[in-house]
Amino acid sequence: MRKELLEKLKAPGVLDDELRLQLLEVLLTPSRPRRMSYEEFLEWCDEDTWAEWVNGEVVVLSPASEQHQHIRAFLEAVLGIYAQEHGLGRVIGAPFLMRLPEEMRRAREPDLLFVAGEHLARLKETYLDGPADLVVEIVSPESLSRDRGEKFYEYEQAGIPEYWLIDPRREEAEFYQLDAQGRYRLVLSDAEGVYHSRVLGGFRLHVAWLWRPPRVLDALRELGLV
Repeated sequence: MRKELLEKLKAPGVLDDELRLQLLEVLLTPSRPRRMSYEEFLEWCDEDTWAEWVNGEVVVLSPASEQHQHIRAFLEAVLGIYAQEHGLGRVIGAPFLMRLPEEMRRAREPDLLFVAGEHLARLKETYLDGPADLVVEIVSPESLSRDRGEKFYEYEQAGIPEYWLIDPRREEAEFYQLDAQGRYRLVLSDAEGVYHSRVLGGFRLHVAWLWRPPRVLDALRELGLV
């Protein structure tokens, strides 16, 4: 729509030159992020809007690719059923906000988050009021620096015990767990390519599943749930 409007404004005879130049200047100037309080952000952001709140500014997220969505849906199903069957807590997929500690002035929207049973009181109707126990971010070209940079340090500072960083384009997955000093430590998969979660006790993820997800029932059978 913006592109079509720009083309019309450039056409002769539509507007006088001065007004055309003024409108073009407005349309071609990059819009500044909207500023608002967290409470205003909650009112503004509906369930169809993918956005985050960062130090009072609204950051609108780009739509996810089909591969991205496929991996997220697979993990949400497998992790969700595993957590439910073992009475561990809740798994929630995007869009769902996670408000970090108030002094950080951040509300992020991970691809997936897990909230342990002892922290379920943090769950509100439209957001998680506090850090999750496990966060999954699926990297896209647009989010690469944010997921590996800003969010990595924010999640570490917020004390999120486990952070999975999944890059479908490179077929690379990194799994981080907080150590005794509160720093993320990279945890490698075992010799068979299986990652063992600490937060989701007993959960085993075959890393190859991320790039070529099996049927959910087959994965659950491998985990002894079917």
